[in-house]
Amino acid sequence: MKHTNKEILGKGIKYLAFALPLILIGPSVLFTAFNNQDHPYYIPVLIVGIIALIAAILLLFKGIMTVVKAVFD
Repeated sequence: MKHTNKEILGKGIKYLAFALPLILIGPSVLFTAFNNQDHPYYIPVLIVGIIALIAAILLLFKGIMTVVKAVFD
């Protein structure tokens, strides 16, 4: 089944839309974790922040590549 460029562009914009909240949440969670290093939940909060940042980077990359594919293909 062949997808049209419009459908591929929509998929790329969805990836970018899912990345936007992670771009804002990731650094905030990481900042909170580093400010509360003596708290018992320091390691789990740090891990959640790092996962959010990695997910944001991956979704941004996938979204931009999908949009470029839709526009230039």
